[in-house]
Amino acid sequence: MLFWQEKPAFGLTSKDVNVLTNAQDYRTQLLRLIANAKKRIYITALYLQDDEAGREILEALHRVSLENPALDVKVLVDFHRAQRGLIGAEKSDGNASLYCDDLEKFKSNVQVYGVPVKAKELFGVLHLKGFVIDDTLLYSGASLNNVYLQYNERYRLDRYFLITQSELCDSVVDFIETKLISSVAVPRIDTRPLKRLHDFKLDQKQLMRDLKVASYNAAEQLNTQALGIRLFLGLGRRNNELNRLIKALFDTTEQELVLYTPYFNFPAPLMRSLRRLLKQGKQVTIVVGDKTANDFYLPPSEPFSKIGALPYLYETILHKFVKTQKRHIDNGNLNVYLWKDESNSFHLKGICSDRTKHLLSGHNLNPRAWGLDIENGILIEDPEQTIMDAIDNEKQEILQHCRRLTGPDDLETMDDYPQPVKKLLGQAKRVKVDFIIKRFI
Repeated sequence: MLFWQEKPAFGLTSKDVNVLTNAQDYRTQLLRLIANAKKRIYITALYLQDDEAGREILEALHRVSLENPALDVKVLVDFHRAQRGLIGAEKSDGNASLYCDDLEKFKSNVQVYGVPVKAKELFGVLHLKGFVIDDTLLYSGASLNNVYLQYNERYRLDRYFLITQSELCDSVVDFIETKLISSVAVPRIDTRPLKRLHDFKLDQKQLMRDLKVASYNAAEQLNTQALGIRLFLGLGRRNNELNRLIKALFDTTEQELVLYTPYFNFPAPLMRSLRRLLKQGKQVTIVVGDKTANDFYLPPSEPFSKIGALPYLYETILHKFVKTQKRHIDNGNLNVYLWKDESNSFHLKGICSDRTKHLLSGHNLNPRAWGLDIENGILIEDPEQTIMDAIDNEKQEILQHCRRLTGPDDLETMDDYPQPVKKLLGQAKRVKVDFIIKRFI
């Protein structure tokens, strides 16, 4: 028995799983679920943005709460991210101002909380995913703003799964209530005056200690169905059950491993496993966003910002990997696809092992997710491949906008980059801080 199978699974049928393939459907389904909610709505996201799409979602929550005052509506976002403006913008109370203004305006029962995972946003954020609406879990890596919800023309592609399973949803809600909302360190951020971290600094440290040993409650009854789903949590490098699961999925793959990641920067343990799989002749497919599909990408025509160098740094890491693994690309064991669709961006994460195990997660498979952010994931085990048609359809939709790399020459190098990028990356390499930077991206 594999270690994750020691945890009882929640039973599913193939009819309980619906896989969406675009941001417009994600937005439509989310608004539909909110409008029809009868007992509970629990939304956990990195942020709910003060823009058209974010305001649309928040107002929908307030309106359904006013229509049904008994409805339990709670939103959890990252504490630090909610109280700052966009990168480069003037200092402000950020999205929290929207939350406060809307509560004053609607006077509903909607509650918005901020979760401070670390003392500073740089060192870790709330990266838990999944919206519980009644007995449906809408699971995606997407946050709530214009581009994730394709409110206008541009979109940021993610993965979107609707899973109907009441006990699974109960487990998610129980974790939110008992491990997060119950803590003094998780305050309301929709009422003024807004709390600051120094108001509960010791409680925040205790919250961190608690979360590092926390987990989701398992199913009370053993799953008797072939198709099952389990919840995993991870925070920190030690005793991280989600990291352990990810590593095990790499290491136990017998035939084919499919990986989705927006930022090519695998932690060292995963890179070692990846190389080992390729040496063993296993099939590996990696789908990653082109640097221009990275959410930090800035076109050369726009003013340069240091954050805009990150997509180029990811490409240098990918270039090195493709160069060292070219023989596996040539023999067909390794397929690396770059996703690009005009000015849209790519935010997919996840693992498919041997067409029977599917991990959905906000985990970027990078050092930051491996050690800093609090992450969760859901593992669907499907030994009879009852949902593979939907998974294959999702993959084909994704690959429509991909090109397969044949070698390092298919990627740009430092010589091709804009001068400000070239200068910044060159300086980082000379003073040997590039390896430190890679741990935070």
